[in-house]
Amino acid sequence: MTIRRMKTYTGGQGYVYQYYFVGKRPALEASSAPGATEYVFDVTSDRKTTYAVSVILQQHALKSWAKTHGRALTEAEEYAAVKLRLFKAFDEVEDMMADGRTLSVDPASLEEALATLGVD
Repeated sequence: MTIRRMKTYTGGQGYVYQYYFVGKRPALEASSAPGATEYVFDVTSDRKTTYAVSVILQQHALKSWAKTHGRALTEAEEYAAVKLRLFKAFDEVEDMMADGRTLSVDPASLEEALATLGVD
């Protein structure tokens, strides 16, 4: 039996979200560009209804960042960027269950997230 560590984040819309990381997998070709990775989180804001939120990390975003900075990101840095994208949605999306189920990390959002963390 897997025990997941439930984490909490207070979003900018006033909701207190609880979430945990489920895992990552290659993203389905139909929903993203080839080579993308899908990070899946289970999320709830009312402790009754839990739903999956997918954050798609685009391969071209990783290549663009690596070209600009002269190195590839570590797995931990990729995960940090994905989590920051999830937090940004918690802050900005009013109804996560209806409008925030699939999020994307493109080159601009990847650069922004990693700059916030001081990753260069």
